[in-house]
Amino acid sequence: MTAVVAESPNRNKIPDVGWWAGNARLTNLSGKLLGAHIAQASLIVFWAGAMTLFEISQYSPNLPMYEQGLILLPHLATLGIGVGDGSQVVDTYPYFVIGVVHLISSAVLGAGGIYHSLLGAEVLAENDTFAGFFGYDWQDDDKMTTIIGIHLTLLGIGAFLLAFKAMFWGGLFDPTAGDLGQVRIVTDPTVNPITIFGYLFGAAGDRGMAAVNNLEDLVGGHLWVGSLCILGGFWHIGTRPFGWARQVLVYSGEAYLSYSLGAIAYMGFLAAYFCTYNSTAYPEVFYGPVDLIQTDAGVITARGWLATAHFVLALIFLFGHIWHAIRARGKEAGFDFNARNVSLVVSDDPFTGNLKTPLNSSDFSLWLLGNLPFYRPGISPLFRGLEIGMAHGYLLFGPFALLGPQRNAAQANFIGLIGACGLVVILTICLSIYGGVSFKKEWRSEFMTYSTANRNIPDALKTIDGWSQFAAAFLVGGMGGAFFAYLIYDNLDVLKAILAGNI
Repeated sequence: MTAVVAESPNRNKIPDVGWWAGNARLTNLSGKLLGAHIAQASLIVFWAGAMTLFEISQYSPNLPMYEQGLILLPHLATLGIGVGDGSQVVDTYPYFVIGVVHLISSAVLGAGGIYHSLLGAEVLAENDTFAGFFGYDWQDDDKMTTIIGIHLTLLGIGAFLLAFKAMFWGGLFDPTAGDLGQVRIVTDPTVNPITIFGYLFGAAGDRGMAAVNNLEDLVGGHLWVGSLCILGGFWHIGTRPFGWARQVLVYSGEAYLSYSLGAIAYMGFLAAYFCTYNSTAYPEVFYGPVDLIQTDAGVITARGWLATAHFVLALIFLFGHIWHAIRARGKEAGFDFNARNVSLVVSDDPFTGNLKTPLNSSDFSLWLLGNLPFYRPGISPLFRGLEIGMAHGYLLFGPFALLGPQRNAAQANFIGLIGACGLVVILTICLSIYGGVSFKKEWRSEFMTYSTANRNIPDALKTIDGWSQFAAAFLVGGMGGAFFAYLIYDNLDVLKAILAGNI
């Protein structure tokens, strides 16, 4: 692929990145990117088929399935394939067929990946033909929503396939049926929205969706998810982004990558949590005891491997989401990551240190800073100081009370209060000293200093009187915040009893 890209007539569309950047080289070559995705899908399907055949060769019916280091066979058994009464695997031939079908499918996908990578068009045309349907432009928000809609529709179909497997095509394994579980048809799935969506709000317990304990609710949930995904897919296919979405979202290849990585990370964390605590979708006879990573004999169970792998991979995907989101936002703002000097000078004087970076100039950072009490327009210096002081005093109490040298003493909370108030006094003195040397009696727009040049700071804070009011209010707010935190923590048992209804 590297040689093909290097000799491409569209070399001007290829980012100047190394081979290690992978598909980043193909961002603007839609045909080549399609080939890379199909080839990667081929590798995934090949792994699934080869791993299934390998696990069949290693499977022993004399040991619990969750103690044999299996990855795929527990999933197939949960789907009710090859399993008889009592959770016994009675026929491994279906597993063999599934493995072979995946290997054949991987060959077909691999051929498609090779074709689009080597022989197909480098850039997919956008026209009314069937092939033109797959052409796209990253900046075309209408096309992007269509692609999102197609993905949602496919996800909905996948959810329905599981529900149909449970209802019409052999059923699913039910760990609560019989003595040790058995495969059964789900004839009456739960479709009551109050029951299904109640899991999201803790109606069935503090474990949320992981509290589901019967196949009827499990299958009914998939029916609801499938319906919502398909409806959402149709909606996105038939509509364009709203105005607020066009303003908030970034439309570029790297931005879509960050969105995708964020979604995968979320689902990975959710899957790890669900696998750890649920024994209906992940029966203990196949995955091992709930809440345990390893057995008493020191064997890592299938549940332990599955939950850990999902959590670690989700964490990596989350870091990837943050990384690519920063790059996409920075590029949208005109920041060049490949430039020798990675900081852009905002002011004319480079010695002011006013440097623009993706962190301090992104839309989110500017929105957050603009809503802080120090910058928020329309409030007086007294109110600014009071609000900032209350936040500081409230947060300073905890470290002094819980982490200080007297944290185990009987008067630890009171000592924490004294320590927080003392630091608030020191901070107020520092604020007063800063204001005395930085500001004048009156603010003059023609006489700029380092302290008064920032146009985002309200003018009322750029005088000695305004800053003095701010510092005095900070002292009052800091003392009040620390005292409020002290009262909350010192009477925490009473507050818990009130919330629990015991008082």
